[in-house]
Amino acid sequence: MNPDRRDRLRDAAVAVLAEEGGRGLTHRAVDRAAGVPDGTTKNYFPTRDAVLRAVAGRCLEQYLALTARLATGPGPADREGVVALFRTLLENVAGPGHPRLLAYLELQAEAARRPWLSALLDPMASGDFAGFEAVQRSAGLPVTPQRAATVTLALHAAIPHLLGGGPATLAAAGLDDLDRFVRGLLDAVYPADAPP
Repeated sequence: MNPDRRDRLRDAAVAVLAEEGGRGLTHRAVDRAAGVPDGTTKNYFPTRDAVLRAVAGRCLEQYLALTARLATGPGPADREGVVALFRTLLENVAGPGHPRLLAYLELQAEAARRPWLSALLDPMASGDFAGFEAVQRSAGLPVTPQRAATVTLALHAAIPHLLGGGPATLAAAGLDDLDRFVRGLLDAVYPADAPP
């Protein structure tokens, strides 16, 4: 099978899942989104589970590419570097990362009923815990596993609200000012007067 067409179908499936949700993810919808003849998606991914597996794989590839880019340089040298990095990651949620993250949340809902899908998604979330801990450590923050996990969980919890974009919710959560949100999170977890 043609690998370029396969990737085109996987990208189209991510877009369909992000735009239409789980109920809209059909072979025909992916065919239309990819601009290919009817039945093409079914030839590459014969079942709905195969389409879900393809979307999860594509989201994982995109996640790994993003984390590889972030890992190419040295980690943040100080607290301000951590603020800048985390703010940029959160800005990505409403920007170029929007379709991937929306599709990922849809996949998580599907994974609640499909353990095999949960296993495919696990490297993304678990990777964030290790990666974000390393970022905090490289900046010289007094990291413990619990502190690092608290920061990661708070960043993850922000994602659905940023995707939804409700102004009252964003304001209530402090997400209407991402710089202030990240600084407040780091101040809460790593107060200036806290023992290391």
